[in-house]
Amino acid sequence: MEGEFEVTAMRTLRVGLHGVFYVLLAIGLTRVSGSWAALSGGALLGAVYTAGLTLGRRRTASLVWLAAVVVVWTALGVLTTDFVWLAFPLFFLCMHLLPPRAGVPAVIAVTAVTVGTLAVHGPALNPAQVVGPAIGAMAAVLMVTGYAALYRESERRRGLIDELTRTRAELAETQHEAGVLAERQRLAREIHDTLAQGLSSIVLLLRAAPPDPAGYVEEAMRAAEDNLAEARRFVHALTPPGLDGSLEEALRRLCSREGAAFQLDGEPYTLPRRAEIALLRIAQGGLANVSRHAEAARAALTLTYMEDEVAMDIVDDGRGFDPLTRSGNGLGFIRDRAAELGGAVTVESAPGLGTALAVTLPVP
Repeated sequence: MEGEFEVTAMRTLRVGLHGVFYVLLAIGLTRVSGSWAALSGGALLGAVYTAGLTLGRRRTASLVWLAAVVVVWTALGVLTTDFVWLAFPLFFLCMHLLPPRAGVPAVIAVTAVTVGTLAVHGPALNPAQVVGPAIGAMAAVLMVTGYAALYRESERRRGLIDELTRTRAELAETQHEAGVLAERQRLAREIHDTLAQGLSSIVLLLRAAPPDPAGYVEEAMRAAEDNLAEARRFVHALTPPGLDGSLEEALRRLCSREGAAFQLDGEPYTLPRRAEIALLRIAQGGLANVSRHAEAARAALTLTYMEDEVAMDIVDDGRGFDPLTRSGNGLGFIRDRAAELGGAVTVESAPGLGTALAVTLPVP
């Protein structure tokens, strides 16, 4: 919008400048109607001026045109003073087409020619004939200089706006990419804690199947059905997978399926949905790690409700590991889930001494 306004303003000023020139030229031609030399010179000046309007933005040609107009106008001053007031549009032409260092001297020169023409043809030069052209020259210089300053400021602001627009576009793209990465990470955790763990359980059950595999096949079928339900919930974006009832019920079912003991401490209260989902996913990941890696005889999960936080502990008597030297996606996802809700994760383990995983989440 601002650029369109500037283009319109420039076009209006240019048309106005040309209009003033032709009006003053017409007045001059009317006044010298009895002199063929002056009429011919005026007509030549008009023709030269009109020819320059077709030059467009070719700078060298425009400068040659300006010089030709000034020369013809100066020559007319030798014949008559009736064209002397064309100096006013010439002031603006000089300031518009020439750089400031050359424009101001050119305006001074045109002013001098104007005063000289009036002095040559008049009986005596009066102060008004000097002050008038001088004031016109000063006005032209100030107006063009002021407009140039405004134009530069406008260009600077336009550049800042363009830079701000680019920055906003880059920020939006960065936020979009961050959102995509966050969603990928969330889906990776969900798949790792549900479908991948369930499929791994199916594989372990089938590998351990004895010659009479009825019980193992039944367990594998149940795990497959659970994972199918998980997949359907993912696809249809229903309630968070595995959390159809309360958190306590979901954890009891999980512990029963994984062969772990479940204990509830404290009086249960309603947790934010995100906290319930995070605790269930952490429990799935933690118990899956016990089944796959710990070789434990016993495992227990304890959910504790406290006044300002909720805690969940998963303890097993398996072979343990060194937390400083071993870490996988499972523990990484568990820490990420807890950190998103302002919680903390502590892992205590040592080779041959079992593992204790403790998770605490603040309660709003």
